[in-house]
Amino acid sequence: MEHLTIVYVLCALVIVLAFAFAVYLINWVKQQKNDNKEIERVAGLIRSGANAFMRKEYLLLAVFAGIMAVLIFLFLPHPVWMEAANTKDNILMAVCYIVGTVFSAIAGKIGIYVASLANARCAEAAQEDIKPAFLIGFRGGAVMGLVVVAICLLGVMGVMLLVGDASKLLAFSFGASSLALFAKAGGGIFTKTADVSADLAGKVELGIPEDDPRNPAVIADNVGDNVGDVAGMGADLFDSNVATMAAALVMATAIGGKNPAMVFCYAALGLLSSIAGIYLCKIGPSGTPTKALNLSTYTATGIFMALTALATLLFGFEWKYWAASAVGLLVGVIIGLATNYFTDDNMPIVRKVAKASATGPAFTILSGVSYGFLSALPAMVGIALSALIAHRLGGMFGIAMSAVGMLSIVGTIISNDAYGPIVDNARGLAEMGGLGEETIRVADELDSAGNTVKAVTKGFAIGAAGLTVISLLGAFMEEVNAAITAMGDATVQLITGFDIMNPTVFFGILVGAAIPAVFSAMLILGVDKNAQRMIAEIHRQFKEIKGLAEGEPGVEPEYNKCIDIATTGALKELIPAGMVAIVATLLVGFIGGVEAVGGFLLGNIASGLLLALFMSNAGGIWDNSKKYIEAGNEGGKGSDAHKAAVIGDTVGDPFKDTAGPSINTQITVVSLVASLLAQVFVHFHLF
Repeated sequence: MEHLTIVYVLCALVIVLAFAFAVYLINWVKQQKNDNKEIERVAGLIRSGANAFMRKEYLLLAVFAGIMAVLIFLFLPHPVWMEAANTKDNILMAVCYIVGTVFSAIAGKIGIYVASLANARCAEAAQEDIKPAFLIGFRGGAVMGLVVVAICLLGVMGVMLLVGDASKLLAFSFGASSLALFAKAGGGIFTKTADVSADLAGKVELGIPEDDPRNPAVIADNVGDNVGDVAGMGADLFDSNVATMAAALVMATAIGGKNPAMVFCYAALGLLSSIAGIYLCKIGPSGTPTKALNLSTYTATGIFMALTALATLLFGFEWKYWAASAVGLLVGVIIGLATNYFTDDNMPIVRKVAKASATGPAFTILSGVSYGFLSALPAMVGIALSALIAHRLGGMFGIAMSAVGMLSIVGTIISNDAYGPIVDNARGLAEMGGLGEETIRVADELDSAGNTVKAVTKGFAIGAAGLTVISLLGAFMEEVNAAITAMGDATVQLITGFDIMNPTVFFGILVGAAIPAVFSAMLILGVDKNAQRMIAEIHRQFKEIKGLAEGEPGVEPEYNKCIDIATTGALKELIPAGMVAIVATLLVGFIGGVEAVGGFLLGNIASGLLLALFMSNAGGIWDNSKKYIEAGNEGGKGSDAHKAAVIGDTVGDPFKDTAGPSINTQITVVSLVASLLAQVFVHFHLF
């Protein structure tokens, strides 16, 4: 207990330091040059569009969260009308769930706020040099990285201090995960609706530049970068980090000893390492944005391993768990390197796809799909090896610590990820503000690095989600066994594993494997239907607004019409897709019981990881192939290769920014639903 008190003090100090550094970075970004009135006007349109969407989305999700909170109060941890129920416990579960949703929403909102400050300043700085523009983009993203992880640590520590029950963390984590699932899905549908429409109607049909202000979808496209890639990804990684800590603490509490203190200590030192990595991130004399971002990650990695080794020595933690966390972190870096190889336009894969594009869009698609599937192998093997080694070192808790290790430097990972949409917005603002070709070229270089690093961070997040849900499978078994023990029936055996030759388990595996595909299809179809509506609106405006196509002075498109289409469509599609995963978990549990749910989780994890990695990496390959051609290769802008690459990019957009990154949230959500309802599934099932 003494160690835990010291660690709580350490956590509090690091949280304060992270918030203080975030405030410093916000003020630093605000102080940067922001004199161009046209850029500020367009940035204001982007900001107001993003805020309008977030307001509508959060109102819808507040209703959903309210309904879920009532259901949690009625049924968890025991149905409120049963003798075994304690009303206070049910209230605490509901409150923890609501707090999780609120914290997740705050994380996304702060990211939007800073991104909307940084994008215009980054565009103006690109007129001078790449170095100051890079620093503004990165530091703007770093604010979200710091705040997300600090809020996560604050929330988890607060629940443990106030409630003192690790199982209540599952409700807190479910709150974060359910909001993240819908925020990522909704933001992803919004952003890719606009992006696909702007590219197809603008570049392919009309032959106008990517961010030409005549295009009615261009503001919606830039709004989408904020609501999908900033707010959505922030909520997603907040959810992954909370779920990782929740699973680790449930098992650590069951084991006892110094293990709960170790989980908090490693999480605090991970945040401290991220602060150091962020502070040291700059472009050197002969450096590039990609090198600077990767160096920040490697610096944080090295600092974390050194600090945790020192803490393990001082506090007397078990070295096998330190080794498990180190394995997780190193595998995360390896996944990042493998993803970088497949998605970086300085590497051969992207250039091969760009070359294939000269032969036509069919070959763009075929090559991108093929390399996307190949790219999943290193990450899948890495996750499998990490889980295997960690389990040999420390059982299921070893896997949980491996996940803690992989997500330890998540502050740096989120910073790198949020940098991407900021510089993407800056590129659009540079073109719409008429800052010249050289400024657009600098912004394109920043954006290309953002695309590569976003692909790396998605791989990192998906890998961490894989380890997290494996450890959540362990938490599910702990909850099931606790329910069986409470029954006091000696004829019911405790769960030690799931036999895939058992028909009930196999039933669950097959259903679970199908859910990520159905979930992805619903999201991609949402983008498809929405984009068709937006393209029709773009055609209407070019036809009916006189002088728009010619770019006559004072003639502007009706940007808000496209923003409204993207908003309405995203909100319409996000709830059904998310509910499919939750309802499927409930049906499997009530039909086959805990053994079927165990199989369901196994199938969901394996299928979900494969699809998430394939779609995220294939999208990154197509996006950077397009950027590589636009830089003057394989015929350059306007060539047949460029048009084919744009088509590849529009296919890849909902892959990498809608369905792919949403799947890791989906597998986390179903794992948490299973753990929360473990006791219900023990008592109520058909077979």
